[in-house]
Amino acid sequence: MPAVEIPTPAGTTPGYMAEPASGSGLATIVLQEWWGLEEHIRSVCDRFAAEGFFALAPDLYRGEATTKPSEAQQKLMALSMEQAEQDMCGAADFLSARPGVQGSGVGSVGFCLGGGLSVWALATCPKITAAATYYYVMPHGKPDFSKLKGPVLGHFGTSDEFVPMAAAQELESELRAAGADVTFHYYEGATHAFFNDSTRPERVGVHDPAAAQISWERTVSFLRSSLSGSS
Repeated sequence: MPAVEIPTPAGTTPGYMAEPASGSGLATIVLQEWWGLEEHIRSVCDRFAAEGFFALAPDLYRGEATTKPSEAQQKLMALSMEQAEQDMCGAADFLSARPGVQGSGVGSVGFCLGGGLSVWALATCPKITAAATYYYVMPHGKPDFSKLKGPVLGHFGTSDEFVPMAAAQELESELRAAGADVTFHYYEGATHAFFNDSTRPERVGVHDPAAAQISWERTVSFLRSSLSGSS
């Protein structure tokens, strides 16, 4: 059942959900890059399902994905944080109520814009109890980091032109100062969006297979540990 409708206080939000073959497992929401809910994000949900997770990506742009950076930036800047928060929290509530979903809470994983939103969800959505952020971008302010309800795992490239090392390290320090359980990993030579293996022409050369694989293994392990209640 890939296409789903997620109930929120403002109505319903479309989304893409992948389920584990076993019919039971831990759960995470997956949050899009600024391009929207496109093939790459759907493939990440499918990869989580193959690892035994329920994975749900809410469509924050309501079907309006784009391949043009100028349009992506416009959509990012126009995003309503109130709506995004309802979409994320609604997705977490939807997952937690699914038959077969196990664990002590729901995870959150996001990339670029979604990386910022993933941390936002951890601070604001009651059901989100662990967050992984890839190259955190958040142009719409920040949540109260002291309200983070669980651990944060971060992945950043040392050659990221959009999120310089200094900015990532400053974020790490700010989270830690707020009392967060935070672990950031820095991947030597990796650039922005190093996890994205899309074959679109403008994406070629960005994907870093080694960094992507290591970060994926770390993310899956982090979510399993955090959501199952083990350490």
